[in-house]
Amino acid sequence: MAGAQPGQWQLTRPTGIEFGLLAVAILGVSMSAPLTALVAAPVLGIAFWRNAIGAALLTPGAVRLLRRQPLSRRQFGLCVLSGAFLAAHFAAWLPSVTLTTVAASTALVCTTPMWTTLVLRLAGHRVPRRVWVGLSLGLLGVVLVTGVDVTVSARALGGDLLALLGGMLAAGYVLIGALVREQVSTTAYAGVCYTTAAVLLALAAVVAGVPLAGYSGGDWLLILAITACAQMLGHTIFNRVVSTVGPTVVGMAILLEVPGAALLAFVLLGQVPPLLVVPGLVLILFGLALVVRAGGAQVETGPVT
Repeated sequence: MAGAQPGQWQLTRPTGIEFGLLAVAILGVSMSAPLTALVAAPVLGIAFWRNAIGAALLTPGAVRLLRRQPLSRRQFGLCVLSGAFLAAHFAAWLPSVTLTTVAASTALVCTTPMWTTLVLRLAGHRVPRRVWVGLSLGLLGVVLVTGVDVTVSARALGGDLLALLGGMLAAGYVLIGALVREQVSTTAYAGVCYTTAAVLLALAAVVAGVPLAGYSGGDWLLILAITACAQMLGHTIFNRVVSTVGPTVVGMAILLEVPGAALLAFVLLGQVPPLLVVPGLVLILFGLALVVRAGGAQVETGPVT
């Protein structure tokens, strides 16, 4: 990326290894929702341990970097704020996986690029016409999915709304993270962010009387699998290949999480979304693809599932 102009990507020619890694990353993030649906432990516990384990893995490297280049008060505050958005995202989205179908939950939480684009527009950024078309199609898909779930049950509708809220909260995490990472290394940023999220989720669990231990052996294995698949194999690999395949390709690849999660939910849970939901899911995916392809949000566009 040396020599690239600000806001641009100077890519090297991607190899078969990069595309192979991309496939592994898609599989990794696709495992998140189906595995979460299998866990009997409380969702605040799942969210806490995902972030706590991630923070523990990043802390040694983050500490070394922060000793060499300490964060300013503003940078630290932004990292903490981003962590608060991340904690709220998990607290909203994870319950949705057990309330509605995995396919609907994943599609709705993946609407993050729509919300980041709208925020950027409100901040004065120009949004191409094709992006507005994509946003309109995506929002229509959201209306169709939630409209169908109104007829299914109040429980399913509640899951849809929580997943949608999770996608909105993820937009705050993504936008603040993009701003911070202009000056702060990813490791240092993520270390502070994940630690903040873990602390806030632990406090929320204490207030709500939710246990953070005492789970079954099977639940511990699933929590470790979720962390390994979604965070270590998923988003870590996406960050690794973005410099060679480009942010648009990565953004489009992340959208494959929706059909991937739906397929894995069928295999692991025997779960099939209502047929009437399918057109809405297709519209959401097509709309998001237009947004990502047109570069509507000049930041990381992927969900944080």
